[in-house]
Amino acid sequence: MIDLEQISGLAIATPSKIVLLVLDGLGGLPHTETGLTELETAKTPNLDRLAKEGICGMVDPVSAGITPGSAPGHLALFGYDPLRFSVGRGALAAVGIDFELKKGDIAARGNFCTLDQSGIITDRRAGRIPTEKCTELCQLLDGISINGVAVLVSPVREHRFVVIFRGENLSSELGDSDPQREGVLPKAVVPLSTEAARAAHIANEFIANARDTLAERYPTNMVILRGFAHYPDFPKMSEVFSLKPAAIASYPMYRGLAKVVGMELLSTGTTIAEKFATFEQHFDSYDFFFIHVKEMDTAGEDGDFDRKVKAIEEVDRALPRLIGLNPDVIVVTADHSTPAVLKGHSWHPVPFLLRSKWCRPDGVEEFSESACAKGSLGRFPGVDIMPLALANALKLGKYGA
Repeated sequence: MIDLEQISGLAIATPSKIVLLVLDGLGGLPHTETGLTELETAKTPNLDRLAKEGICGMVDPVSAGITPGSAPGHLALFGYDPLRFSVGRGALAAVGIDFELKKGDIAARGNFCTLDQSGIITDRRAGRIPTEKCTELCQLLDGISINGVAVLVSPVREHRFVVIFRGENLSSELGDSDPQREGVLPKAVVPLSTEAARAAHIANEFIANARDTLAERYPTNMVILRGFAHYPDFPKMSEVFSLKPAAIASYPMYRGLAKVVGMELLSTGTTIAEKFATFEQHFDSYDFFFIHVKEMDTAGEDGDFDRKVKAIEEVDRALPRLIGLNPDVIVVTADHSTPAVLKGHSWHPVPFLLRSKWCRPDGVEEFSESACAKGSLGRFPGVDIMPLALANALKLGKYGA
């Protein structure tokens, strides 16, 4: 596998434009009654057109059999080996809401959740409370000090928040308190190295304080934390790929990911239509666009097959706005699968299509898991997507003599 340093030596700056449309959690599993996945159920004439005009395959975001988190899944799509470049979700969430992390800060992603009387988690998302409620609860937890460490709490969206621990000699090598499933007790934060013992103690003290503060605020009567991290220092896409990249994403974590790899964050709304409008508005100003759509993943995590189908169809109806501007390369794929039947991320490969003037159409007639599995690209790792996109945009030189 070619690495970033080698790619950097081949990359060429050109006026050609690449669009990476990420349909978060797109991959699914068959419905028990129809035998069709969410994507196969949806009516997608525009995605099918792109598949017919392009080349298709199936992508393992990280590796075969590995269930990827959103961060490694997206880093692979951006061309960064997720096994080499790792970043905790907390840092991404903080950066995504424009929280300025200082050197030494530890950030963690938090959920307000629901515990029953025996302390068992019954809802990891506390019913997806409105962001206004999250903001109110964060104000109750913000600004305390534990053993000389300041604890800063900021809302993200719905049930999600970030907590920043600011003090001396804090290690981010910490295990999550979020078990990422229901029907079990929250976990204690454990140090993953001897240097992290102090940070683990402070994180557990914060959680204990939060539980006391929230005790009478059912269904938001507890917090769970994951993704402890310092701010990462990654090579930037402009340097590695000779691109002028922009991100169109509304959800803070994905804006954070885009910022970490050097994309300019464009101001946009939360709806699919608003994101495509932002793309139209800025089309002439950049040569790489990352467009993120979250709705499929949310519906999949909620186990709502029909809502996920409708979200896919909404994207398809908006696609002519993108296609009409005729970017040189259009890539449509996902960071991971989120089958509604599993109500969470899964290890299944995700469908992939690439359309450009220079690709060899492979006879695939529709954009679906079963059709893409027969595409000429076969099954391949996510980190190969960026070289493919760059090559099809004539942005890569020859390797070797």
